[in-house]
Amino acid sequence: MIKFHNVSMRYPSGYEALKGVSFALSKGSFYFLTGHSGAGKTSILKLIYRAERPSGGAVLIGGRNVDQLTKKQLPLLRRSIGVIFQDYKLLYDRSVYDNVALAMEVAGQNPDHIHGQVLRTLESVGLRDYTHQNPISLSGGEQQRVAIARATVNRPSLVIADEPTGNLDREMGRRIISLFQTLHKQGTTILLVTHDIDLVKECGHPHIEMVGGEITKMPKSARLSEDS
Repeated sequence: MIKFHNVSMRYPSGYEALKGVSFALSKGSFYFLTGHSGAGKTSILKLIYRAERPSGGAVLIGGRNVDQLTKKQLPLLRRSIGVIFQDYKLLYDRSVYDNVALAMEVAGQNPDHIHGQVLRTLESVGLRDYTHQNPISLSGGEQQRVAIARATVNRPSLVIADEPTGNLDREMGRRIISLFQTLHKQGTTILLVTHDIDLVKECGHPHIEMVGGEITKMPKSARLSEDS
């Protein structure tokens, strides 16, 4: 599902965010990506949905080199990926319901299906009673849950999340992880960035560890084979 072949990434400032990163995550897998701030975790996520482009190497999603996608092909890639941003990126001129529904509207879903699915998804993140509120009136943790609902409402084949439980208390964090677990059981590939090592240990899924733009630890299951 996700393959990084010797990927490097250098920003215009000269900062080298990634240095020869290689790994492979199979379809339907669940991995954590860990490391301190500045380790390169968010850069990896940005390359997956092509908010950034690599300076070297190749990033493949579903066997396709994302750096070679045309402008017409790029929206199709992004519709197949649920992205949960650390800074939420919600629309504050729309309600909670409309923020979540937008993901389905863009994908051309049936209005009747949209309504039921949005309400079910908001229920799953504990926000069923907040449908008509504006996100700006919510706490940081509540806004984070709106962002999670928006990213998962379409049941995408791949979900990537940047610190999705970072602004949540332990109880709600466990509830959100349970939602990811359910998606995983349904076949969704999950890549979740976190600083919370206790959370990683509690969940039992494998993790990739990064330091200074390089992978310092990963399970054999994520190693890129020579014939990949």
